[in-house]
Amino acid sequence: MHGTESIYGFLAVGGMLAVTPGPNMVYVMSRSIAQGRKAGLVSLAGVMLGYLFYMFGAAFGITAFFLSVPYASSILGAAGAAYLSYLAWQAVKPGGRSPLEVRDLPHERRRRLFAMGATTSLLNPKLAMTFLSVLPQFINYRNGNVLEQSLVLGSSLIIAFATVNGAVAICAGSMAKLLSRRPGLLLAQRWAMGAVLLVLGANMMIDARRLAGIG
Repeated sequence: MHGTESIYGFLAVGGMLAVTPGPNMVYVMSRSIAQGRKAGLVSLAGVMLGYLFYMFGAAFGITAFFLSVPYASSILGAAGAAYLSYLAWQAVKPGGRSPLEVRDLPHERRRRLFAMGATTSLLNPKLAMTFLSVLPQFINYRNGNVLEQSLVLGSSLIIAFATVNGAVAICAGSMAKLLSRRPGLLLAQRWAMGAVLLVLGANMMIDARRLAGIG
């Protein structure tokens, strides 16, 4: 993907991934419910370390990758499409348990909350795949400044993830009560999310095939 269309596509994918429940969101939500909003925000601060780690790692790695590997864009495109399809299946698979069904956790000190948040983020496969296989699809590496583009797009993703998870930390208690009373809303959210992710993944695969000269 390149040009203006890639920017809109990136905003769509980034926004969808930001609101897709994952380990980081579940951790922040659980801590907020168990210990209150401050604990959730401290946990989010730890999670931010993982965001920064993967952003810089992807930015420098992407630059080297595009310079050394033929068809790098199509390879990463296929990986990104497969990952989005996997997320879609996780959202709608029969018998799947929603990650928003959180449990109360024992109280922890702020230092430990921060450390646990960082660990959860660093070991989060969703975060790793987002930065290493999805983000590169929206970089116009033919125009140069690959590192700068990576950092700009990566920073946008971090802002999106931090904003969503910050809202989760603040509103976790109310959200949990609402979902416990209306499980139908949770099911509808899962199916809508799965459908959108599947469409985005299919479009990404088409673009990858086109860049590889297959389609």
